[in-house]
Amino acid sequence: MLSYRHAFHAGNFADVLKHIVLLEILTYLTQKEKPFCVIDTHAGGGKYELDGDYASKNREFDSGISQLWQRDDLPVSVANYVSMQKRFNSNGQLTRYAGSPLLIKQLLRPHDKLHLFELHSTEIAALKLNMKHDKRIVINHSDGLKDSFGLLPPVERRGMVLIDPSYEMKSDYDQVVKTLTQMHKRFSTGTYVLWYPVIERERNQALEKALIKTGLSNIQLFELGTVLDGSKRGMTASGMIVINPPWNLAQTMHTTLPWLAKFLGENGQGTFRFETLATEK
Repeated sequence: MLSYRHAFHAGNFADVLKHIVLLEILTYLTQKEKPFCVIDTHAGGGKYELDGDYASKNREFDSGISQLWQRDDLPVSVANYVSMQKRFNSNGQLTRYAGSPLLIKQLLRPHDKLHLFELHSTEIAALKLNMKHDKRIVINHSDGLKDSFGLLPPVERRGMVLIDPSYEMKSDYDQVVKTLTQMHKRFSTGTYVLWYPVIERERNQALEKALIKTGLSNIQLFELGTVLDGSKRGMTASGMIVINPPWNLAQTMHTTLPWLAKFLGENGQGTFRFETLATEK
């Protein structure tokens, strides 16, 4: 199924959490001079116009990035994220939202590498336009869950894999676990980042149990909800599962998650979870 367009959801609370975690991991990778590689299995279009037809339809960014745009009391991790988004907007006005590919690009150094995968024909065209020509970046019009295996282990021997499917199909929940397990066998020292939505909590509980059952170690979960489960249709929360996270990520998120839940939650219903699904061996 290729009906999903992330532009409808650009800048929402799920993007806020996802991109804060992403930037924290990338910043950590840049602390060493050795090159690193990033693989994004579901890259999307790279950049989204918030005043365009898609994003303005539901205006999900109003309950996400817009709530943070003018604040001067942001935690460091949130401030870094907002500052990065402001690079793509002029005159202090929020009109564009940078997706994962553009955010990653901002932190790439000359010797780092970024591999982007996108299957949607319209999104791949936008991705190529937004990323422009960059020798550090390889764009693939293909299925990232299947076709990224050949890149592992990366030549750089350091890096991160971002898996961010739409979960339009229920089989995606099983597929991401299988994919992560296979990837880890090839590149056990890499950092793996899996985004997930919370629409039916039972699916998420099954996903977590399946990951624990794999025997993979050093798995942390960070989740942000804006309303209580079951209080409305659609996504009530979303999260990031990180395998082999940076040592300082947990401490950062201990501060960030409660703050986001307080200020992005609807009518005081914001929630957060911090779980260690598997300890480091």
